[in-house]
Amino acid sequence: MANLSSVNLNRLQVFVTVVEAGSLTAAANRLGLAKTMVSTHMQRLESEIGASLLVRTTRRLSLTDAGEAFYEASCRILSDAETAISAAGHDTAEPRGTLRITAPIDYGATVVAPVAVALQQRYPLLKIELLAGDRYFDLVADGIDVAIRIGRLPDSGYQAVRIGSFAEWLVASPQFLSRVGEPQTPEDLRDLAFVALSVLPQPVTWTFKTQGDTERTIRFNSTFSVNTAYAARIATLAGAGLAIMTDFAAAEDVAAGRLLRVLPGWNLPGGGIHAVFPAARHRPKKTRVFIDELRSHVDKSSGSNRRIDVQG
Repeated sequence: MANLSSVNLNRLQVFVTVVEAGSLTAAANRLGLAKTMVSTHMQRLESEIGASLLVRTTRRLSLTDAGEAFYEASCRILSDAETAISAAGHDTAEPRGTLRITAPIDYGATVVAPVAVALQQRYPLLKIELLAGDRYFDLVADGIDVAIRIGRLPDSGYQAVRIGSFAEWLVASPQFLSRVGEPQTPEDLRDLAFVALSVLPQPVTWTFKTQGDTERTIRFNSTFSVNTAYAARIATLAGAGLAIMTDFAAAEDVAAGRLLRVLPGWNLPGGGIHAVFPAARHRPKKTRVFIDELRSHVDKSSGSNRRIDVQG
C-alpha cells in the first residue's frame, strides 16, 4: 500500500491539469512543460500510488474509477494548499492572530505593556497576551512567540536579537537620605540599610567603578529583602533603604524626584536586553513588528535616560 512519503505531491497539480485540459499536450502547454515530461509525471504518479488513473486511447483520455476518486481528492488537497498559502500570505500584509509575550514583571509593566497596547491599536486583527513573571517560561511548551530576557542569556537552542541595554542605578528616597545623610563614597554605603533583591546570585555584593576604572566592591547591610523588582521599588519609595534598580524601572521616579540617584559618578554593571524566540526559518510578521516597535521605544527612552543622568 502506498504511503504519503512515497508520493511526490507536486505531481497532483500535473494530474489535475491533465484531467481538466483533456490531453497531455494541452496540459503541457498550460504547465509550460514538455509533453514527455507530463507523461513521465503521470506514469510515476500511478506507480507511486499503485493504481491506474487514466485510460489512454488514441483520441482522448478518460478517468478510471480510482482516477475519479483520486481527482476529487487531489482537487481538495490543492484547494486546501492554496487556502493555507493565502492565509500565510496575509503575514506580509497585516499582523494578525495572537502574539504571546513573556517579560520580567518590571520590564513588562513599564516597557512592554505600553508598546504592546500601541501595537494592538495599530493592528486591530492582532491579539496580545502578555505573561509577566520573574521566572523563565518554556517558549515551546508554553506557546510563547517572543520572550524578553534581561541580562546574560543562558545557552539554549533559541534565537535572539538584542533590543538594547540597561544600566543599574543606586537609588534611595529623599526621606531616607534626609534621615541618614547622603553618601559621598562607596565605603559610606556599608552601614546603611539596603533593600536586597533575593533572586539575584549575589544580592548584597556589588562592584562600583569610576570612569577611570577605579573599583570598589561593597557588601551591603541588607535590612529588607524582597523577591521581585517591583516589591524592591515599592519598599525603596517607602524609605526602607538604598536599592539598586535598573534604569528603566527607576527612570520615572528619578525624573519626578520620588527617588534620588546616589553616587552617580560610580557605575554599576549593566547588561543587555534581548528578544528571544523559538528557532524558525521565517519569523512571523507579528513578532517582527513587535520587536521593531520595542527597539524603537527603547532607543527613544535611552535618550530620555541619558538626560536624567546629566541632571542627576
